[in-house]
Amino acid sequence: MQLLMGIDAGTTSVKAAVFSPERQMLAVAREEYQLESPSAERAQLDPEIYWRACIRAVRLAVARSGVPVEDIHALAVSSQGETTITLDRDGKALYPAIVWLDNRAVSQAEQLAGEFSEQVYAVTGIQEIIPTWTACKILWLRENEPEVFARADKFLLVQDYLIYRLTGRAVTDGSISCTSALYDIRRHQWWPEMLAAVGISSAQLAEIVPPGSAVGTLSVEAAHVLGLSGSTLVVSGGMDQSTGAIGAGNIAQGIISETTGGALVIQATVGDPAIDQRKIIPVYCHSVPGQYLLAPVCPTAGMALKWLRDTFFQPEIESAARRGLDVYDLMTAMAADIPPGAGDLVMLPHLMGAFSPVPNPSARGVFAGFTLSHGRGHFVRAALEGVAYMLRQNLETIRKAGIPVQELRSTGGGARSALWNQIKADVCQLPLLTVENEEAALLGDAILAGVACGVFSSIEEGCQMMVVPSTRLSPGEQAGNYDRSYRHFCDLDESLAGYFRRNYAA
Repeated sequence: MQLLMGIDAGTTSVKAAVFSPERQMLAVAREEYQLESPSAERAQLDPEIYWRACIRAVRLAVARSGVPVEDIHALAVSSQGETTITLDRDGKALYPAIVWLDNRAVSQAEQLAGEFSEQVYAVTGIQEIIPTWTACKILWLRENEPEVFARADKFLLVQDYLIYRLTGRAVTDGSISCTSALYDIRRHQWWPEMLAAVGISSAQLAEIVPPGSAVGTLSVEAAHVLGLSGSTLVVSGGMDQSTGAIGAGNIAQGIISETTGGALVIQATVGDPAIDQRKIIPVYCHSVPGQYLLAPVCPTAGMALKWLRDTFFQPEIESAARRGLDVYDLMTAMAADIPPGAGDLVMLPHLMGAFSPVPNPSARGVFAGFTLSHGRGHFVRAALEGVAYMLRQNLETIRKAGIPVQELRSTGGGARSALWNQIKADVCQLPLLTVENEEAALLGDAILAGVACGVFSSIEEGCQMMVVPSTRLSPGEQAGNYDRSYRHFCDLDESLAGYFRRNYAA
């Protein structure tokens, strides 16, 4: 058999899955980790944790699949974007990975914005220079950790780092690097003026290859620790949002998909990176050659629900473990008993700042309107609805760019929840389609791996073979009842934006 593997490094876990080319996910495994947050504006992680989690996830997925490792012909790697890993000449980490959520580089963002704000959207597709972007993080290191900066040989993203550990090659692609503020999305090369401003050379960044490129086979050491064959081909997949779009079948213009994982990301495939004349919507390089993605991002979606779980639902966590259940099912069952609107309780899920449609790294999470009559079910429902309201905000922004929005494809861990899917359909007043395999980024990786090793002749053929529609939900009778609550959400969001900037700016 010719089997394929996907590896995706997200914000809070690495996942790996084994696929057959006949639409089957034979096994999947997830290894979670906890981000370090020494202060409100910081989020970091020991880079070695990504690698150890990758090893455990791959070995567990292979063990669960029960397949001979020689049958796994190729694997593709995708990851979160922007997270910055600093290596020395021996490939050893010099500093904790500065995670994409990290907002420490506020003054560096302001400094770079003063020089490049008029150019940044045209060159990179990002609408505003904020602390999230890799360029700002590297400049922060230069100004705050000069000894680390002086010893730095490579600055890599998480996908780049894992591929380096898998093959010994430091490579990247436009899909993962497009939000670094270092990458020219039209010329598909590093942006020389930004590199000079940050104080690095192109040699300190990874070699650029097209998304979906075969990088090489596993190194002897990597094959040994992963328990895979040394002949397995390693492929550069791209940002998880781009490979997730492929896994949802979103590879041509006119399709809109959304991924609710740790973050909420909306993906609209377009051919012209300059389609949004207002320069509001972020533009990514797609993992599909010649295509781009309009990709509004909201940093904390599923992560807001996870925070709620970990902070207030310990009894349910313990009960679910004893009963072999998913604690999120217990939480959403509580939310299902609450009418739409959550009793006028509104949540802003900005636990690590806001990106889209209006960037505000100083934004904070808020529950507004709770009284003595509200219980925990109200708070869960408000969190689910708050993410749906953010989704609607961004879909309305996409419409204003002249892109029709007629159907929504939903993927990611959030797509497992029938209640959440119905809330999204009702709030957005759109039909919502789920796909059979909710692990869209892993499926997209597998499709790219299949093209690279010749299992599929094209991405289109891979999608035809492997992307299978599942459920279709139409807006229900409650859809109109959300308009009032959505207006309350937007009013609260707009009213507090200035307050956040005045009081929480780093």
